[in-house]
Amino acid sequence: MAEHEHEHEHRRLERTRSTSRSFMGFGRAIGVFTSGGDSQGMNAAVRAVVRMGMTCGAKVFLIHEGYQGMVDGGENIKEAAWDSVSGILQLGGTVIGSARCKDFRQREGRLKAACNLVTHGITNICAIGGDGSLTGANLFREEWPSLLEELVQNDKITKEQQIKHSHLNIVGLVGSIDNDFCGTDMTIGADSALHRIVDCVDAISTTAVSHQRAFVLEVMGRHCGYLALVTGLACGADWIFIPEHPPGDDWEEKMCQRLNNARMWGNRLNVIIVSEGAIDCHGKPITSQQVKDAICRKLDIDTRITVLGHVQRGGSPSAFDRILGTRMGAEAVLALLEATPDTPAYVVSLDGNQAVRVPLMECVKKTQEVQKAMDNLDFDRAAKLRGRTFQGNLEIYKKLGAMSKAQSDSCKSSNPFNIAVMNVGAPAAGMNAAVRSAVRTCLYNGYNALAVHNGYEGLANDMVEEFCWMNVSHWESLGGSNLGTKRTLPSQCGIDKIAEVIKRRKIHGIICIGGFEAYQGAIELEEARSTFVDLHIPIVLLAATISNNVPGSDMSIGCDTGLNAVCETCDRIKMSASGTKRRTFVLETMGGYCGYLATMSGLAAGADAAYIFEEKFTIKDLQMNINHLRNKMRGRIQRGLVLRNEKANENFSTDFIHRLYSEEGKNVFDCRVNVLGHMQQGGVPSPFDRNYATKSAAKAAFWTMEKIANGNTDGVVKCTGHNTVCLLGMKRRQMVFQPVHDLKEETDFKHRIPNTQWWMQLRPLLRIMAHYSDDTAVYETDLV
Repeated sequence: MAEHEHEHEHRRLERTRSTSRSFMGFGRAIGVFTSGGDSQGMNAAVRAVVRMGMTCGAKVFLIHEGYQGMVDGGENIKEAAWDSVSGILQLGGTVIGSARCKDFRQREGRLKAACNLVTHGITNICAIGGDGSLTGANLFREEWPSLLEELVQNDKITKEQQIKHSHLNIVGLVGSIDNDFCGTDMTIGADSALHRIVDCVDAISTTAVSHQRAFVLEVMGRHCGYLALVTGLACGADWIFIPEHPPGDDWEEKMCQRLNNARMWGNRLNVIIVSEGAIDCHGKPITSQQVKDAICRKLDIDTRITVLGHVQRGGSPSAFDRILGTRMGAEAVLALLEATPDTPAYVVSLDGNQAVRVPLMECVKKTQEVQKAMDNLDFDRAAKLRGRTFQGNLEIYKKLGAMSKAQSDSCKSSNPFNIAVMNVGAPAAGMNAAVRSAVRTCLYNGYNALAVHNGYEGLANDMVEEFCWMNVSHWESLGGSNLGTKRTLPSQCGIDKIAEVIKRRKIHGIICIGGFEAYQGAIELEEARSTFVDLHIPIVLLAATISNNVPGSDMSIGCDTGLNAVCETCDRIKMSASGTKRRTFVLETMGGYCGYLATMSGLAAGADAAYIFEEKFTIKDLQMNINHLRNKMRGRIQRGLVLRNEKANENFSTDFIHRLYSEEGKNVFDCRVNVLGHMQQGGVPSPFDRNYATKSAAKAAFWTMEKIANGNTDGVVKCTGHNTVCLLGMKRRQMVFQPVHDLKEETDFKHRIPNTQWWMQLRPLLRIMAHYSDDTAVYETDLV
């Protein structure tokens, strides 16, 4: 079903691109504005609305200063040109401004706004903001007929104008760093805010260790604890305070006991995250100062408060928010142009990896239900209404933070079962977070955790170490692989040796975190079960690779960090190109035969082209792109960016493309080349990769323990079915265990990629955002 929907979106975007000259939006006018608090990624959404609207033949108007600009009219409402949104993709905030507007809350103000819109012929509105802004837009839509009738009576507009603009279409995009809107998995800006927060926590942790301090960090979230909750998971916080899960009356005693235990276990710092809307079980506010005073009074620890404030809203948007804003903006235009007078107001939401339309007021009512539940102190219902993702984060946090001192003092337990954890393949940011989560989940449930160094090769050579709680302390923020990882397959290092070590070490289950080699290795171990009885144990694989090329999972641990690394490099290159003028950069990305990094970073950075193996290209395509760049350099935008996946084409190498562009662009533009290499694998893991790794590994550990329990007979574990060697992957919004035996049919083993890949649906969108065609078929684009 998911693949069918992906293919449907791909065909629709291709159809939009190929039929743009038929002007499906001809005669239509779209207004776009941002309202309420700003959030990173709003500019990407504005850019997408303008460019998708113009591609469809519609006029697009930028409404500056939100509802206030709509009411005031005049210079606040301007028709956009293609380059009106050039250079804004990487900017934080909103370039068209946002303002609170008391006038719009009154009918008189809405009457002025309606008059201004009709004057410009605007009957399609894309509203980017929070639930309050979107609720206001829906009210405006409902009142539209009566507003126009009153304007006719007051001679502000003609009867002909009233008939021509008789109904108003509304589509909303949720821009909010709090991620507090029900009906979407993520709001525009939340991921970027997490980047700011996690960066601050990492920086503060270094000084906290130096002085053995405790830090209380206050993050935004007046009504929603999402930022505090995910930060707590991503940074391994000792305690968090969120409104949806308030502590009991004895919270001071329990918190201080937790902090004291951590100190006794060897920690030199404590981190407490407080959501600004934190409350106790009676609904009374809990402030950062209260938390600090309790720690100082009970533990006499040097404690400092850091209120991050509007730092969380600032800075460049993450790659995720750029892509999210772009996808939502494009979908909003299609929704507006397909709307009829009977179509309800929609909000474009993210459902897994799919942009979908959901009735606006249904989402608003559900969001309001959360606050009602909070007011009634029904916190379980409030957390449930937040959605499965929020609930899952909360449950994992509680389990990972519940370790008692008695359990942590020793690696030994009364449980005789051992679970091994290992990394295989190339390093990927988030591997250490996954190992930490797997080890602690096993220990918390009474199982012994064995760490295997250097992958399958290390397992064959008995490089196995028993881990306790503190062995993985603070691993969540570390890049690379502390266990060591190699690409060697079991067949290359000796499956017989691996079976012998499994027998000698009494390994009853394996959690393998890695890339395509880990997947191939799991297949080899399952196929060898008929020969080696010691391999009759549960084996679970977590995909971890920046290439995102493992079948069975839409996302791999580490690919988000790699994507942000490429995107940040592109931003710096654009700064260089803006000073030099008339220069094109050719960048080579990693990924093997998988074009995920090249495609997604191209979409996030506003590239002119992205060459990948999965989409064949010829010398004619290269020449077309060169002609496009030559035309572009004669205009206002005099810079270019072309991405190439490292194995996009055997003959059209990065060097060949560089030389071809240099020769054909002579006297018009010059060309430079950059091979990003292993910098894409480095760096600290992003908040997404930390959180995803933590939740996935915990889920994998629970699955392994369940299989051990079900397969245990008098202390001997025997698992023989295909469903006992599985890959845990994200399929849309579901985490699913899939037998690797079944995934073989979905795999192109020669090129080490899945046969179908969901992100290919976004290739048409990349081209739509990069190229604008007019009647002369001359493309204008900008490196945004």
